[in-house]
Amino acid sequence: MEDYQDHSLSSRVFQKIRDDIIKGKYQEHDELRENTIGKELGVSRTPVREALRQLELEGLVSIIPNKGAYVTGISAKDVKDIYAIRSTLEGLCARWATENITEEQLDKLDEIVLLSEFHMKKEGKSNAEQVAVMDGRFHTVLYEASGSRILSRTLIDFHKYVQRARKSSVVSEERARKSIREHKQILRAIRDKDAELAEQLANEHILHVIQNLRRQGFE
Repeated sequence: MEDYQDHSLSSRVFQKIRDDIIKGKYQEHDELRENTIGKELGVSRTPVREALRQLELEGLVSIIPNKGAYVTGISAKDVKDIYAIRSTLEGLCARWATENITEEQLDKLDEIVLLSEFHMKKEGKSNAEQVAVMDGRFHTVLYEASGSRILSRTLIDFHKYVQRARKSSVVSEERARKSIREHKQILRAIRDKDAELAEQLANEHILHVIQNLRRQGFE
């Protein structure tokens, strides 16, 4: 039981540090001190050390012997690679979602699209940020609807890794509107049980995001 508790604690510490890196609390090359993080989270150095090792395996942290652990972060190339992979996996996800989606999940997607359109009508800087949040929710429901735990977990992790780049990809009103329109087309294809079209539209949706990032100079 004690080993299980230790493993569970390390997992929670791992998730917290990873989220902090992804959200930008730690910048590239920042040192991650075991003592400091342990005090912040109210844990000993052991679960922090285990979490840092896991993060090194994910490529988010670099551990230098006799020096310490440093943030590697997500590079522009990492973002580019992730979107390239997603441009294929998102299509597969949409295809499988067409076969497995529930009425409740379809209703959730409808609601998300409606909320996205509502936020687009509002004035102010926060509307694009809200659309980015809705974009994330739309894809998360699709991942769940695929019926594949492995595919869902992979795409959710990718989504987190490119979170900041993803927000910037819908910052313009033009791209935000196009993104919503593309979501509606994907949803319509899924409702019509057209798996081939849903796959094609989902792949194209991610390719459009990549094109938008390039126009913004994100290379």
